[in-house]
Amino acid sequence: MLRTFRIGGIHPPENKLSAGKKITALDTPKQVVIPLGQHIGAPAQAVVKKGDLVKVGTLLAKAGGFVSANIHSSVSGKVNKIDDVVDASGYRRPAIYIDVEGDEWEETIDQSATLVKECALSSKEIIDKIAAAGIVGMGGATFPTQVKLMPPPGNKAEIVIINAVECEPYLTADHSLMLEKGEEILVGVSILMKAVNVSRAVIGIENNKPDAIAHLRKLAADYKGIEIMPLQMKYPQGGEKQLIDAVIRRQVKSGALPISEGALVQNVGTAYAVYEAVQKNKPLFERVVTVTGKALTSPSNFLVRIGTPIRCLIDAAGGMPENTGKIISGGPMMGKALASVDAPVCKGSSGVLLLTREESVRKPARDCIRCAKCVNVCPMGLNPTLLMTATEFQNWELAEKNHITDCIECGSCSYTCPANRPLLDRIRLGKGKVMGIIRARKS
Repeated sequence: MLRTFRIGGIHPPENKLSAGKKITALDTPKQVVIPLGQHIGAPAQAVVKKGDLVKVGTLLAKAGGFVSANIHSSVSGKVNKIDDVVDASGYRRPAIYIDVEGDEWEETIDQSATLVKECALSSKEIIDKIAAAGIVGMGGATFPTQVKLMPPPGNKAEIVIINAVECEPYLTADHSLMLEKGEEILVGVSILMKAVNVSRAVIGIENNKPDAIAHLRKLAADYKGIEIMPLQMKYPQGGEKQLIDAVIRRQVKSGALPISEGALVQNVGTAYAVYEAVQKNKPLFERVVTVTGKALTSPSNFLVRIGTPIRCLIDAAGGMPENTGKIISGGPMMGKALASVDAPVCKGSSGVLLLTREESVRKPARDCIRCAKCVNVCPMGLNPTLLMTATEFQNWELAEKNHITDCIECGSCSYTCPANRPLLDRIRLGKGKVMGIIRARKS
């Protein structure tokens, strides 16, 4: 019997419209806008100025602290200005504007398609190269990878778990990457194993991707210690704590890090980026993005340079349908509505979803009927209706006592609520408030 996590979970329609579509390299735009905060932690600090000439892979900004990541140019050209840009969430963030001139790469980057399997670097040298390349979690969380590879004192990794679940409906970027870059991913996994000195890795893939499972299993026969584990389909299995439970049957305690259970979890896209950084000296300046939607002419998987306006991706997928009601950055469960299609693609941009007007209209919320469906599906074992009420009445003590900060914002509660209550919206607001209170108390 296939494994899955043991608490809560739902089964939304897959809608993998772009499954099986080859990865297509998107044309470079005339100008890119590269935000300085594409990761959890402090924004990077610019090291270029207006008028500077840059190449593909040139360092634009250095990490602004321990939890931060370098930013590199995705194009060659001239720095037009350093100014704010409205990001995918609608906030103004500092960014570097570059006018594109040609496509000249830094000479240190190996652009060949030759597979480089052997890695003679030490653990520290691997982590240093990953940090230099600006690698972050590619599943959307964007936590700086080098920080994850340096566990706090008293914690040690026993296993590397690769998140190739892609349980979010519509998205197929990771699926297409596994089919086209399987060997490179496995080398990346072996490098991650060496970085944290473990002998076992498991790549967890939901069983709605049988072609990826078969492909990686065949390749993994040549890689010692790497197991391909098919998993039962259930959302949100891509959550770190849920994936750990599914793979090694350990549950991470409230407030604890996954490493406390000996697990280091990395996204499959991150494993590929690690391969490119360590074996090819290639910084993270491009990624695969799914562009999809039921009304879209050509749902696709694109290889996109960071800083490309989202408008360019939509145009390449056939243009925006007339009945578009909402555009989501990410998937329908955890993604957020775009404020503008001129927002740039960032390191954490896994997908662009166009919903029709009919799909994007919310049904009117009604009173809670105490059915407990939200409690039954919560993968963190929380009481969403209680947390929503605590937020509405600003009872922050009650919210904290009932572990609102454990919420992973998966949206399972809102999805299953028969009264159409905006549970996640309220809980997300309350979580932010309580986390602010906790930070103030600690300081």
